[in-house]
Amino acid sequence: MQYLNKFEAYKDVRSSAVTLGKFDGLHLGHQKLIEKMGEYQSKEVAGIVCAFDMGKASLLTDAQRRKRLEGKVDYLIACEFTKEIREMEAERFIEEILIKRLKAAHIVVGCDFCFGHGKRGNVELLKRYESEGGYRLDVIEKEQYQGRVISSTYIREELAKGNVGLAGELLGYPYMAEGVVEHGRRLGRRLGFPTMNLLWEENKIVPRFGVYACETLIDGAWRPGICNVGIKPTVTEEKKLLTETHVFDYEGDFYGKEISVRFCEFERPEMKFSSVEELKAQVERDILYGRNYFGVKKGTKRWR
Repeated sequence: MQYLNKFEAYKDVRSSAVTLGKFDGLHLGHQKLIEKMGEYQSKEVAGIVCAFDMGKASLLTDAQRRKRLEGKVDYLIACEFTKEIREMEAERFIEEILIKRLKAAHIVVGCDFCFGHGKRGNVELLKRYESEGGYRLDVIEKEQYQGRVISSTYIREELAKGNVGLAGELLGYPYMAEGVVEHGRRLGRRLGFPTMNLLWEENKIVPRFGVYACETLIDGAWRPGICNVGIKPTVTEEKKLLTETHVFDYEGDFYGKEISVRFCEFERPEMKFSSVEELKAQVERDILYGRNYFGVKKGTKRWR
């Protein structure tokens, strides 16, 4: 897959199948558009996902979006929603971008897709240009979950409540934190439960602060444990946003390793305790909760 950050960088001479949208989470609704576009992708037809970056916190970082699309499409054009694009007339966008630049033979959009100055562009306008532009338009109905349209707003709402299980169902994959384990104060190790600290990724939506049952990908295996998302108010005033993860029965050296943490179930909100002893007692209860959630007894090496 080739990654481009502006339309002008696209130089492929083939005709294309294009799907357009924000694609900020690649949730089940987004996947539906990409799958339809993929039906037209071939050696003769380039498959393009055009994602408009609206400049606010997202459900996926740019790198994570690229990783999820790798091998599925030919091009990801992650286009900043600049003043020029925002104020471009809808007809000009169709003529100059979709027809001339991308050579679109197939265009796949959701039923509420809007574009162009004042959001004048819509599926009706795309349909009117279909014959003149020489492309086929596919308008895809919204994916729903229990009667509600799946959207990034819906997923953000559930993450804010700590409903990571439902958020994962709407996304079609577990919500995760990723990064390199950094050195902390080693307080967890001194208290008997070593933790891996990840800085929260910039411009990525944060779930509700608190403790979660989680699985951590380290050394090529997913291992059960618990994690806290938040600022550790009991032991620091830094207010550094972290995912702090304890993996059950893991004895290796984890500093400097790249790990992924997928959130499974919310246990409790983050709290400020009156003493480190009180914190330790609660973490012991959290660990018991996590072991019960995964059915893992102390000393059991169960991972995959």
